[in-house]
Amino acid sequence: MDSSVSNIDTLQDFLLDAQVLLTQSQECLQHLELISNDPDACHCLDNALQNLARRASTLGLLEVAHYASVLHQLLAPACKQQCLDNAALPTLNACLTLLAWQLELVDVHTGRLALDTCEQVTLLSELATALNQPLPQTCASCNDNGSNCVHPHSTVAASSATRWSAQRH
Repeated sequence: MDSSVSNIDTLQDFLLDAQVLLTQSQECLQHLELISNDPDACHCLDNALQNLARRASTLGLLEVAHYASVLHQLLAPACKQQCLDNAALPTLNACLTLLAWQLELVDVHTGRLALDTCEQVTLLSELATALNQPLPQTCASCNDNGSNCVHPHSTVAASSATRWSAQRH
């Protein structure tokens, strides 16, 4: 991301909007803790994460975009099928907490997030397991090195039974 004033302003605007979307996501989670599989809460959560991923991607905030996108990809089928199990909600809460932390640590001048992806991959793997879904594909080289991921990603086909742990070996 270029550090020109307009891009810094755009990044600041995104970070403010991202906080609103994150707050919406956290409120949806709280609602789901009270009323399991509430369709409105699931729909709101799904939309908030999708919008956050799309906006982050548009700005080139690849780490945040990828993480929010994978969260969205994991939750969308569970929400659509109304099978977002209460057992998955604590892990989802941890995922949203990490997302909040990432948004706090985005460099406001460069848009970069100077963190390794280990905790992110671990939480996403735990969420995938809790939802009984395959984990969307991540970069094996980034996972192995624990480095920041800046590569485009594709999702694992829904018919694939490959899990994250199998991808690493």
